[in-house]
Amino acid sequence: MLDTFDAPTVRTWCRLALTALGQAREEIDALNVYPVPDGDTGTNLYLTVESAAVALERCFTEDPGTDLAAAMTAMARGALIGARGNSGVILAQLLRGMAEVLAQGGEPATFRKALLRAAESAYQAVAEPVEGTLLTVAAEAAKAAAQGTGGLAEAADTAYRAALRALQHTPEQLDVLAEAGVVDAGGRGLVAILGALADAVSGQSPMGPVALRQELGLPDLGAFQSCEGHERPPGPGHPAFEVIYLLDAPDDALPKLRGKLALLGDSLVVGGGDGLWNVHVHVDDAGAAVEAGVEAGRPYQIRITHFAEAAARAGEPAQEAREGRAVLSVVSGTGLAELCEQAGAAVLLADPDRPPASAELAEAVRRCAAHEVILLLNDPELRAAAGAAADQLREEGVRIAVLPTRSPIQGLAALAVHEGSRRFDEDVVAMTSAAGATRYAELAVAEGESWTMAGVCQAGDVLGLIDGDVAVIGADLAETGAVVLSRMLAAGGELVTLVLGEGVPARLAEQLVAHARKQRPEVDTVVFQGGQEAAPLLIGVE
Repeated sequence: MLDTFDAPTVRTWCRLALTALGQAREEIDALNVYPVPDGDTGTNLYLTVESAAVALERCFTEDPGTDLAAAMTAMARGALIGARGNSGVILAQLLRGMAEVLAQGGEPATFRKALLRAAESAYQAVAEPVEGTLLTVAAEAAKAAAQGTGGLAEAADTAYRAALRALQHTPEQLDVLAEAGVVDAGGRGLVAILGALADAVSGQSPMGPVALRQELGLPDLGAFQSCEGHERPPGPGHPAFEVIYLLDAPDDALPKLRGKLALLGDSLVVGGGDGLWNVHVHVDDAGAAVEAGVEAGRPYQIRITHFAEAAARAGEPAQEAREGRAVLSVVSGTGLAELCEQAGAAVLLADPDRPPASAELAEAVRRCAAHEVILLLNDPELRAAAGAAADQLREEGVRIAVLPTRSPIQGLAALAVHEGSRRFDEDVVAMTSAAGATRYAELAVAEGESWTMAGVCQAGDVLGLIDGDVAVIGADLAETGAVVLSRMLAAGGELVTLVLGEGVPARLAEQLVAHARKQRPEVDTVVFQGGQEAAPLLIGVE
């Protein structure tokens, strides 16, 4: 159990928060009716935390000895730079408030003060705070934690539980939520983030906010349903544009800027400090909002969204500039990349130590210049990022299907049946069916002692994972691979595919081919050099 909040825990929290938001993203989007019913709060929060995670990982890469203050500052700054929407800017300000106090240390008492400062800072960033929103959930969480005197885990758990209770009461505080029959979307996102914080601090196997919610015996948030028309664009009485930009400006220029923007529109949030700000406002005159930023300093990364046009674009056919259909496969080995290219796919070569973010996935799809794209993830960890990227691309007119292939083996099986002359939906169904009919396994080397479904493993042990779960623990690649292959063939199969990782000798494949022929002479076996670093061997059985 942690005694003090430290940099590695910040890193764990950020990763868990991104995972939690990825899992809850669509649910949060569906809850989004305030301040604008545009169904993007979950996506905005996910992209904001994703930006924070990228900045934090860069910080640790540059300095593995990063301390708490530097880690929190990097996380907060990354969130500020990548903040999306009203909720994203508020979240960035919450993190900044925490960072200000945690610069003094990570003791439980300081941690509680950091939560209080976070809530206070968020309220200060919003021109007209409204109760029954993310702000209320943050404030109630901080107040509850501040009343405790226990350790770090108690403080984080208390904050999470209080946030969840506050979320349940948001429809009582905001009429638009009560009318729609939903809880606040931003508050729901903060609950996921605080649940991740409680998991990170406790050091327990992260079960996520859903498990904790059931533990509390509180109503399932799934019982709340969004109103049927919540994705309609704002009505005549609401500003037409959302304007967001980063701003380099001195602190003393902000009061005047806030005053001008408050006169122009609503939903005004200005977060940041020390010369860097993220400005968010809803206005009818987008040009005037940007001009106000120019008078205050240097605005950049300007994003202007016309609510009605954005809603209309979601249903429009693909842009004429894009033609044909493409398949994009995400892989991490040069050999795998060549195999996919030979099968007719475009490739995004991923860094094995840093999975591609949603922006990278979206840009890779754009480079395909196709109006129909089938995206093969080949990694279950990419589903959330791909979902966020796909939502953005659909707004741009791209017809995209994300096939959640869990292994490059399944991706290769899907590519084998791809046929561009078929109708898009038929092609997606055929490729999905081929991937689903392919059982997959991989060998990995344990980095340390850990509990698995097959028992306790030690550093250096060879792990045999079947369909993502550890099924075999061995001491030798060939012996472990043979056991895994036998288990997979016990359920039948016609074709075995072996993909060797970087530096793995061809002798391993020869031994496994001989083993497969001995056990099942009728089964065909093919061997490829994949070049992947993470797994010495990938195995597929079709």
